[in-house]
Amino acid sequence: MSLIKGETGDWEVVLGLEVHAQVISEAKLFSGAPTAFGADPNTQVSLVDAAMPGMLPVINAHCVEQAVRTGLGLNAKINLRSVFDRKNYFFPDLPAGYQISQYKDPIVGEGEVEIDLEGGKSRKVGIERLHLEQDAGKSLHDQHATQTYIDLNRSGVALMEIVSKPDMRSADEAAAYLTKLRSIVRYLGTCDGNMDEGSMRCDVNVSVRKPGEPLGTRCEIKNVNSIRFVKQAIEYEARRQVEIIEAGGKIDQETRRFDPGRGETRSMRSKEDAHDYRYFPDPDLLPLILTQDFVDGIKKSLPELPDTKKDRFVSAYKLTPYDAGVLVAEKETAEFFETVANGRDAKEAVKLVTGDFFAMLNRRGATIADSPISAANLGKLLDLQADGTISGRIAKDLFVAMEETGKDPAVLVEERGLRQVTDTGAIETAARAVIEANPDKVAAYKAKPTMFGWFVGQVMKATGGKANPKAVNETLKKLLDA
Repeated sequence: MSLIKGETGDWEVVLGLEVHAQVISEAKLFSGAPTAFGADPNTQVSLVDAAMPGMLPVINAHCVEQAVRTGLGLNAKINLRSVFDRKNYFFPDLPAGYQISQYKDPIVGEGEVEIDLEGGKSRKVGIERLHLEQDAGKSLHDQHATQTYIDLNRSGVALMEIVSKPDMRSADEAAAYLTKLRSIVRYLGTCDGNMDEGSMRCDVNVSVRKPGEPLGTRCEIKNVNSIRFVKQAIEYEARRQVEIIEAGGKIDQETRRFDPGRGETRSMRSKEDAHDYRYFPDPDLLPLILTQDFVDGIKKSLPELPDTKKDRFVSAYKLTPYDAGVLVAEKETAEFFETVANGRDAKEAVKLVTGDFFAMLNRRGATIADSPISAANLGKLLDLQADGTISGRIAKDLFVAMEETGKDPAVLVEERGLRQVTDTGAIETAARAVIEANPDKVAAYKAKPTMFGWFVGQVMKATGGKANPKAVNETLKKLLDA
């Protein structure tokens, strides 16, 4: 538990997150309009999205399947009967004057997510519900000096609102929860998790209390679009609330926004309660009825999810929980590693992937998809070391050549003459030449055996780094100690 030190003692922060995850679907929730990111304003709007009179919503079956798939990935209860409601409020970018959402009867009920914390610890965070709803449009305030422009491309796009229980107690736990949730939906293929494009956004509910006391009054910080900003917003807001209470004030339940430039939260409006939205079942939509066979069919199609994959990596490849956690965080990374490690020394594979390979990607600002070195070729590099074709030192140079050319390492070994020298006769010739040229160093070695490394370095230098290190050591030992 992470506590905040106040003037009157310790305070506990209590956190619950509402994550809006945009469903991966080529069409919107209740219309056939496209959903591609980056289209020109108002070019992906159907008559339903624009709320033209007489237009009726038609549910997108794929979006329903995606919501069920996500619920199953969160170990949650799938409700075979759910109801779409109208959530009434008035915004310029909400042309109907209401949002079609779900309230009392959501498609997904309670579930849980296991989060990974520092020191190899983990804990579970409860999921309250997941419901489907349509997104609103977007108000653009910076296009004109006195007018606000409205882009309805996003209007009607399917969202999954994933509501956690107030189970988190620190900014780090909230970050771990978001990271895991993003990983799960990306594995499932139900949301791309691109927070910078707005396809995953987060409302953060923050309250503080003395440990053991009832929950305090919460404030909701709206539409935070990065994990780093979520942490900053929580830390600022929790401290703000503690200072107000300790000064004799009280916390008003309100909606706030986070200003990344100033690193602070600001009041937007008093927090609405459910009754303010006047929810009622949408008269244009029948209750959504699913069959257990439909749910079971989706369950059978689920991929191996991060927690299961992590456990398998620990047991099958004998990795540490930390290394396994790093590798399974992204599906592409896990698949890349498995290709490299398949049939090879897994510890050498993880060292190469999380070491030189990750460093190369960071240096280039690249993703695995952009990598000039394929998983198959990285595996071949390990094979060349394992069978003695190249030494560890040559492997470093070969890795650089693979990055520069994208070529198969076996081809590069032949093209550049990098094959390791294992001929003991050639190694002995090089070793004798070094010894004969440096009688003073030989005398120094006799007095101080730690000088041995100098001779190894000279022989490796003389052979262009291609000599087998084990053979070099054995040959020098025999000659120097004779």
